[in-house]
Amino acid sequence: MRTQTTNYVARLFAGDLSAFGGPATDEAVAGHIRAEQMSLVLGYSVGIMLANACNAIVLAIALWQSPDRTLALIWAGAVAAAAIGFGLQSRASRRITKPQFVSRRAMHRLVRNAFILGAAWGTVPVAFFADASTGGQLVITCLCSGMLAGGALAFATIPIAAIAFTAPIFVGIAICLGRNGDLAFLLIAFLVVVYGSVLLRGVFVNSFAFARRVIRQIEAERTVRLDPLTHLPNRVAFNETLDAALKRLALSGEEFAVLLLDLDRFKEVNDQLGHPAGDEFLVQVASRLQRCTRAAEHVARIGGDEFALVMANLARPEDALEIAERFVAAFTEPFRIEGRQIVGATSVGIVLAPRDGNTALDIMKNADTALYRAKKAGPGTVCFFEQADDRLSRDRKALQSDLEGAIARNELFLVFQPFLDLGTDRITGLEALLRWQHPSRGLVPPSEFIPIAEETGLIHEIGEWVIRRACASVAEWPEDIRVAVNFSAAQFHNTGILQIIVQALADARIAPHRLEIEITESMLLSKYGSAATVLNALLELGVTVALDDFGTGFSSLTYLRKLPFSRIKIDQSFIRDMLVQPDCAAIVKSVIGLARDLRIGVVAEGVETADQLECLRQISCDEVQGYLISRPVSANGVLALLDTKKYRATYAA
Repeated sequence: MRTQTTNYVARLFAGDLSAFGGPATDEAVAGHIRAEQMSLVLGYSVGIMLANACNAIVLAIALWQSPDRTLALIWAGAVAAAAIGFGLQSRASRRITKPQFVSRRAMHRLVRNAFILGAAWGTVPVAFFADASTGGQLVITCLCSGMLAGGALAFATIPIAAIAFTAPIFVGIAICLGRNGDLAFLLIAFLVVVYGSVLLRGVFVNSFAFARRVIRQIEAERTVRLDPLTHLPNRVAFNETLDAALKRLALSGEEFAVLLLDLDRFKEVNDQLGHPAGDEFLVQVASRLQRCTRAAEHVARIGGDEFALVMANLARPEDALEIAERFVAAFTEPFRIEGRQIVGATSVGIVLAPRDGNTALDIMKNADTALYRAKKAGPGTVCFFEQADDRLSRDRKALQSDLEGAIARNELFLVFQPFLDLGTDRITGLEALLRWQHPSRGLVPPSEFIPIAEETGLIHEIGEWVIRRACASVAEWPEDIRVAVNFSAAQFHNTGILQIIVQALADARIAPHRLEIEITESMLLSKYGSAATVLNALLELGVTVALDDFGTGFSSLTYLRKLPFSRIKIDQSFIRDMLVQPDCAAIVKSVIGLARDLRIGVVAEGVETADQLECLRQISCDEVQGYLISRPVSANGVLALLDTKKYRATYAA
């Protein structure tokens, strides 16, 4: 019972409206409500303190002829001086940024000060009313009534402060008017009680409505700053936290770190089990990540599978590394989703401020650069930003700038690697491979410039050039030879890609079946939804479609069942090991049997030895491709390669 009473008193004098039957809140929301209440009081305080000073002066003038003049002057001087001092303090406080949280102790001080001021005015009728003239008594009555109304206005959102201020005045008036015995004074006392009750009721009604309005505002702001799926702070909240850390850095030199995380293979999980399972995966990830942080810090979800953390008051870089390693370790245990165990991983990039930047733009750019290096190193890697990363980033931007004009400068070209039909020992087609001859860097590998082209959107222009050049090349070859072109995932977002293919076929005057589009499983993992429509349209057009790198994705059989493939290409990793690892041999044999049953052609990639070729021949593989057959050749060398006699002589040798 004593504990409950203590808690109630604490809530009462902290201005908690639940003590009066108002809306109940947790301490965080209550602190925010107190901040709003305090802000309103400070807004009124300058005017009200000025009114207090004026009232004190008026009272001194009204009692100038009274026997209590000296005491009245002392009282008026003290109240006027205190009111002016408090008003100046309030004016200075208003210039400071409004706090988001006010403690119970600060509210206790406000209630105490309200009581002291109310008590000062409550002594006026008791001390001065009896000996004052009729005019003085009228002034005292008006002043006390005015202070009651002014107090109710000033503390309209804080009932306990309004009570603390008005109660002493009520008591003073009651003592003064009650001991006189005059009926007129008793009637005045009755009216004061009635009017005071109305004022206090208005205070309660207004304060409850105010609290509910603030709570709704807090909930709305939380919605804006909260990720609805994981209930973590979102990008808006993260940016605000980062800006606050930068301000502290500028004011006090408080260093901090930013950790940027990206989930590995999230898209594969999302597409394998569906979006609801992907969402559940993110929720579980968010829960684990939040348990790794310090109490006052919160991981934010700033993108689809991207998370970030601002570590404030950083004592040493090792502290940031420790948290990052906790993040990585959080993925050690598999995630259980829809009865299945999913293995996840994350990579982390770390920047230290101000060492790695003192603006939000520089910090996030460098964090992204560090994360990029971590992801290249493999899942579960943590990387601090280094100046070398910045050089690599600048080099990447320079390469991007050069790539923008590569087509116009005629620096791109195609080479072709053949497919060999094992049934006839003849070349049935060639795969077009893109190359870039940079004027100063030399031959730039596709693995370097293709990702840049995809990120910047240049892939659409480059992809169109490749399709047109490949169609123009195949037009010069025998009519039974096809050309295969690799498609990037980004190209499926080009609404005009079908028209580009149709136009390229028309300009080259070749049949659609002579063009084959190759796509990878990794592309389908993130673009499955839009790919199906485009691939079906290509099939109707007569273009063939091949699934490249078969077996390296997450759910190959699903794609074979739902998408219109004409051919699948077994990834070279299986071909390379099939003679030394029985499981690889079994996989290759099973894929070939599956393709035959589905009436889909099959190509083995990466054939480099005669033994591999012979093994594939024995298990009835349709076509092969690799260095044993031929390395990529230029467009000028294709016709010579297609010379059957010459090819057979080379192959026999």
